[in-house]
Amino acid sequence: MELTERKLKILQAIIDDFVFSAEPIGSRTLSKKYDLGISPATIRNEMADLEELGYLTHPHTSAGRVPSDKAYRMYVDNMMERRPVPEAQQAAIRNRLNDNIYELNKTIERAAELLSEITNLTAFALTPKEDTNRLKYINLLPVDDRTVVLMIVTESGKVSNTVLRLKTGYDTRKLEILSKMLTYNYRGKELSSILEVDIIKSVEGDLEAMSHLMENIMPEFLKTLEGMLDTELYMEGLTNIFSIPEYNDLDKAKMFMRMLNKKERITKVLDERGEGILITIGEENSDEEMKDCSLVTATYRINGKLVGKLGVIGPTRMKYDSVTSIIEFMSDNLSTAFKLTENSE
Repeated sequence: MELTERKLKILQAIIDDFVFSAEPIGSRTLSKKYDLGISPATIRNEMADLEELGYLTHPHTSAGRVPSDKAYRMYVDNMMERRPVPEAQQAAIRNRLNDNIYELNKTIERAAELLSEITNLTAFALTPKEDTNRLKYINLLPVDDRTVVLMIVTESGKVSNTVLRLKTGYDTRKLEILSKMLTYNYRGKELSSILEVDIIKSVEGDLEAMSHLMENIMPEFLKTLEGMLDTELYMEGLTNIFSIPEYNDLDKAKMFMRMLNKKERITKVLDERGEGILITIGEENSDEEMKDCSLVTATYRINGKLVGKLGVIGPTRMKYDSVTSIIEFMSDNLSTAFKLTENSE
């Protein structure tokens, strides 16, 4: 049995209607709402064929039909027309993302917030693995007589601030010297290579009087560096699901929330996805807990190398055309902004 032009036209109408209304639709309603040029009886026969082919299914409580995962895949691959992002929205995205672009973490977090606001879905942004990222500078900022903030900034703009409680008091001047010395010794070096060096031994010969201060600070310094090598996952709009009809069932909503709370698992799923725009629908997702969801992701680049992920997760009944265009625009904007930042330095 072939997917004729008439069947495709009916399938398109059913998908459009269900994405908008979240309600199953029957042949008579379809005939009234859409100018298909054929009778309800013919539509009913064609819908039966589409169900036999696996493109439609029907809930037990309704005589109407809804699109299957296979229908959404057909739509995404062959029927979807990308909707251009409105110019006003483009300007708003650029302004929000380019504000303080020098701090990678804040910019990526802002991207997730913005994507969630625009799509009304749960959005996420994954920072890149930073094995080859290089250190830009280190600062030790005094807070009180035994508290110091360790600030580490990488060339990609990633910033880590760690509050340290020291065993003994310190001299502010020594903190300043230590900051400059560490920056001088390790500026431009890859974070992973710094972890392999015995830092205390490498500098104590230069300033032996600072050894106690070094012993207090260095363990946390190394732990912070190690943490900066990992990816970070920002998720926004977790409660958006409660406004989506698919999750009116409280148990289903709770299952979705429990899945999203498993950040390590989600990070692994996202990390394993390839580059470019990727759309996985329902059963196509490898993770069992995502079999009722669609996942749309795009990659962005920093300094032309480090690759992060940006995207949304939600029901299979999703506005794939507009969602995909927005995600692609935002990922391109991030890549361009970070590239311009690199060139300006």
